[in-house]
Amino acid sequence: MVRLAVLAASAAALTAAPVVVVAQQIFDVWSTTWDRTKLFTYTNLSPNPINFVSPGSTGAADISIDDTTVLQSMAGYGATLTDTSAQLLNTLKGQNSGNYNSILNSLFNPTDSSTGTAGLSYLRVPLGASDFSSSVYSFDDVSGDTSLNNFNIDNAPPYLFSVLKDIQAINPYLKVHLLPWSPPGWMKDSGTMKGGSFDSSYSTVYAKYLLKALQGFKNKGVTAYAIGIQNEPENNDSTYPTCLISADQEAQIGKTLRSLMDSNGFSSTRLIGYDHNWIDAGAYPVTLMNDASSSFAGVAFHCYQGSVSQQDSFHSAYPNKEIYFTECSGVYGTDWWTDIKWYMDNIFVGAAEHYASSGMMWTLALDGNGNPKLPGTDSCGTPCRPVVTINSDGSYSYNQEFYVMAQASKAILPKDTNGPFGKRIGVSVSGESAWALRVTAFVTARTNSADWLRYSLVVLNWDDSTNGSWDPTSVTATIEFRGQQATYTFPVGVTTLTWYAANQGHSRRDDELRFTEPSGNSSFVPAEKESEEPKLFRFRRHV
Repeated sequence: MVRLAVLAASAAALTAAPVVVVAQQIFDVWSTTWDRTKLFTYTNLSPNPINFVSPGSTGAADISIDDTTVLQSMAGYGATLTDTSAQLLNTLKGQNSGNYNSILNSLFNPTDSSTGTAGLSYLRVPLGASDFSSSVYSFDDVSGDTSLNNFNIDNAPPYLFSVLKDIQAINPYLKVHLLPWSPPGWMKDSGTMKGGSFDSSYSTVYAKYLLKALQGFKNKGVTAYAIGIQNEPENNDSTYPTCLISADQEAQIGKTLRSLMDSNGFSSTRLIGYDHNWIDAGAYPVTLMNDASSSFAGVAFHCYQGSVSQQDSFHSAYPNKEIYFTECSGVYGTDWWTDIKWYMDNIFVGAAEHYASSGMMWTLALDGNGNPKLPGTDSCGTPCRPVVTINSDGSYSYNQEFYVMAQASKAILPKDTNGPFGKRIGVSVSGESAWALRVTAFVTARTNSADWLRYSLVVLNWDDSTNGSWDPTSVTATIEFRGQQATYTFPVGVTTLTWYAANQGHSRRDDELRFTEPSGNSSFVPAEKESEEPKLFRFRRHV
């Protein structure tokens, strides 16, 4: 909410026109603390807001916001709606519709308000079976059907579309990213969707298959924001749908698919390549762009090998291409707070720092045992943890994945109906306790140019120990913005702050977006964190 503090003119200026000074104030705070005493908890600071005032001494950490440096537009946060996630949710709908509606509302309602709704706005949806399907299927399982006469979008379970429709009804901004885990088995050397390599002789047929998938989803009421050619194209696992597709093969398919999309009403749908691990960021996706840059809007990354900073290898080679972060998963049984820190450092601050427009987890919903999943798969040997756990009795609980995404999502959602999502802006942290804070900043434009812009900070305070002993310590930080200064004490946990300020012309339209490095220390990582593999955080699979 916009708050204006109007200061009276000085007595010396009474004979002249009145001088009105407009100051920014922070009223809205969302918090998730290490001890879970606050879980995505909203606080309205009225009647005692945090005022931006004339600068004084700096705090233990000093956060400097540079809103003249406008970086990538954010697409949103979310997860993958697998077949079995949709199955669980659909079962819950029949079992306890109140709980079903509560879950969907908490996850997806984008209303800009004090309610505890995350407004998740980005879903990946597998095209055909994945490791979290009840059985293996594609949309055309008739061997040798190069005319695709037997293509049938209804090979997907009906509850997938039913749940998608319900989510769309809650969140009109929902972006759906379609992506196959494997082409039909008959297009591969293995003859099965489970593992094997793509046969290049089917490149044109496969492009037509993907176009039909786009058309099929559109006929179901889902116009895709993006489509990919292959999930994890360097992963070959014979226990669930996977496929080896080289960068050259993906480029060839992409060129044909892009042409088909442009000629069939999908010119605005993005084609996103790679969708695999950070570790190969400077190789496969760069080769893909070298071969087919005009066909692909950008690439996507997963967390299972490598480090988030490797996204820069791609960005340096193709600075005007989009980057998405689309998959990471923890497992049941790990430490809640350790996971929160890792997610924030590497995804919900880190991936954005390294130019990602999205931050996504793996599967949206599972039960407490990490099921249901494809019979016989070796995926998630230690049960994967979803965003929300749904139990057989109809009860449910949100996991750490929900809270980190909710905190980040509040900073970027549209302020106005049908307004734009936030853009990342420059921010740096200095001071003796700079190491304790991981910070990212955003600006959200308004549909009425006269309305004040919304500014947001998402801050992780991970100062939880001293000399190896547990010692959670709040950090009092100053926030520097347009020559003014505010002070806030950040508890150990994740905090999201928002305020409003006049538009000075720095928040441009998406088509005027420029990519520039923010000055200062915005990529600061404590020395002990660099190149350190997480010790308590565990992954879905290492591929």
